[in-house]
Amino acid sequence: MAARTAVLHNGSKVRPERGCTASYNHADMRALVWVLRGFVFFGLFAFALNNQQTVVVHWFFGIDWSASLVVVVLIAFAVGTALGVLAMLPAWWRLRRRLPAVAAPPAPSSPRAAPAGPVPSGFDAPPPRELL
Repeated sequence: MAARTAVLHNGSKVRPERGCTASYNHADMRALVWVLRGFVFFGLFAFALNNQQTVVVHWFFGIDWSASLVVVVLIAFAVGTALGVLAMLPAWWRLRRRLPAVAAPPAPSSPRAAPAGPVPSGFDAPPPRELL
């Protein structure tokens, strides 16, 4: 049986570790993701069916608001998500400003001439006598 290799983005080939028998393709992963989405959907649907009672949200200054528990939880989730996105916006904008400088290819440099002779390394001399 021929050993399988993976080709990385830089063109180098990598063999899986010994004992690794992962053999899946893109369609298998997509099916697994849809199965997981189905479990999440039906779990949330069952939560909504089991929590249909009306709850009262007490605001400041005596203001009360009554709604279904599922609606209250959904609104709390949406508000929390929106606040999280708003908190991340400055970092995202800063990274987007830096991206063109990082992603730009380096400017071509002038070709340098190769040295005429061997390059001295500094290790060709004998060691000093006092260390022997």
